[in-house]
Amino acid sequence: MSDDDDEDLPPPEPDERRPLTRKRLSILWRIAALVRPHTGRLVVALITLMLASGLSLVYPAAAKYAVDAGLSKQSAADLDRVVLLLCVVFVVHAVLVWVRHYSMSWLGERVVADLRALVFDRILRLPLAWFHERRTGELVGRLASDVTVVEGVVGSELSLTLRNAVQLIGGLVLLFVTSVELTLYMLAVIPPIVVGTIVFGRAIRRMSKRVQDGLATVSGHVQEALGAIQTVQAFVRERHEADRYRAGVEDAFGRSLALVKWRASFFAAATTAGYVAIAVVVWLGGRAMIRHEITPGQLTSFFLYTFIVAGALAELASLWGALQRAAGATERLYAIIDTVPAIRDPDAPVPLPAGGGAIRFEQVDFAYPARREQPVLHGFDLAVAPGEVVALVGPSGAGKTTVLQLLLRFFDVDAGRVTLEGQDVRTLGLAELRRATAMVAQEPVLFAGTLRDNIAYGKDGATDAEVERAARDANAHDFITGFPDGYRTVIGERGVKLSGGQKQRIAIARALLVDPRVLILDEATSNLDAESEAQVQEALARLMRGRTTLVVAHRLSTVRDADRIVVIHGGKVAERGRHAELMAAGGLYKRLVEHQVFVEDPAA
Repeated sequence: MSDDDDEDLPPPEPDERRPLTRKRLSILWRIAALVRPHTGRLVVALITLMLASGLSLVYPAAAKYAVDAGLSKQSAADLDRVVLLLCVVFVVHAVLVWVRHYSMSWLGERVVADLRALVFDRILRLPLAWFHERRTGELVGRLASDVTVVEGVVGSELSLTLRNAVQLIGGLVLLFVTSVELTLYMLAVIPPIVVGTIVFGRAIRRMSKRVQDGLATVSGHVQEALGAIQTVQAFVRERHEADRYRAGVEDAFGRSLALVKWRASFFAAATTAGYVAIAVVVWLGGRAMIRHEITPGQLTSFFLYTFIVAGALAELASLWGALQRAAGATERLYAIIDTVPAIRDPDAPVPLPAGGGAIRFEQVDFAYPARREQPVLHGFDLAVAPGEVVALVGPSGAGKTTVLQLLLRFFDVDAGRVTLEGQDVRTLGLAELRRATAMVAQEPVLFAGTLRDNIAYGKDGATDAEVERAARDANAHDFITGFPDGYRTVIGERGVKLSGGQKQRIAIARALLVDPRVLILDEATSNLDAESEAQVQEALARLMRGRTTLVVAHRLSTVRDADRIVVIHGGKVAERGRHAELMAAGGLYKRLVEHQVFVEDPAA
């Protein structure tokens, strides 16, 4: 594979041993860029978070006052005022927590929505070669699972991390104010916790990536099986597919369980270390109080601040693993976003000249990126005049469909060039090039919406009158109005509620509506019965009138009616001419006809 082909592929996975590389810092900065348009809400969330976390540090001080007041037998009225003030603080704290939680959750949902849109927009613009290397179901699973991980971080885990960081720092400051000696004893356990956090965090990140990969693979199995459900049931493979899915689920479960064990061990170790520190502080603090070095109230507040610090430290330890998972998920998402499409608009697109659809292939060489060692076209040369109907025929694998894909620039030629109206298609904007063409394929792709939506798919703002006119010209209006909901009929995924002939006529109506200069028919009538064939052929005749048309066909009737027949063999044009001329020449075309490569018109 050449270097150019590698442009389609995302960068390799980063070194798993690096806990936080410069690349990951860059990715975190880019996630922050998604939050930047909502800075006002972020500021509100941060202010309320700081205030709420700060207020939570007031409670140990109140406990200190209450204990010392009780032991010194001060006025009960003073104690009542402290408790009343605490109740007010509780209410204010609750309001602040609500605002903080809502604001951070809103930001999480907003970032996820923007990130999903950004990733999907990039996926839609990647070339066909990129999709040939990946399974659709895996991409769908990745888009769902990885984005959900990011949502958890931005929406909740980031907020918890900041809250615990504030409580950890504030609690430590107040501990030092209360007793430097006791605080230093307590902090002796922190370095081992930090080291453990780093070691466990790396392992959790690696295991989390394997879990996400397993889930993406399982999603790919689901997409593949459901997309071919008719074939699965026809070959009685339901049990096989169910077993394959269950095996994938069990594998993902095993990976998740291993991750859960590591996370549980990590959390348990960090928590144990924290509480060991607390036990030591209890022992040392009790001895200090016996020696009258601190008051009972101070010791009480010190214990409470210690619990706050230990709890914050334990939560930060568990959140570190979550942040590591999010870093890996975000990295994979941005690998897609950062993929530079090999097929893209030129830096300075040239406007498509006016004309009637003149096409030319000039000494074109081409091999698919995944099969560079197997050239499909070599020295291919063909000119199509405006308004001409050219039928492309040849043995299976000769490159007929490849010619159509090169014209639409789903792939770029390796050598030579393809022109439309005399302009190299690589110099044109992709949107302008493809709006000048329309394709009707053997298996037309319809979407799960209404009949009207499917007909109007290629033209924004199409009116009902335009849609109906296109449907009439495609011989589709009568069967559409036969449905109870007419043009508002929902046709199901891939148009499962329609027959083959009905799908084809909807596809023809869609092509008529966009009014293209160039029409591409890729075996558009090969799977139809006699009645559907006649209706579709009549509709195609209207669609082809006055348009340059390239036809890949196996119907002999379609080939006979073409202005010119081009026989492709060995990646080149082997013969060209009309049906009678090629039959008289006695070459490859005649042999194809005699070997029944073409199907006779069922209506004949």
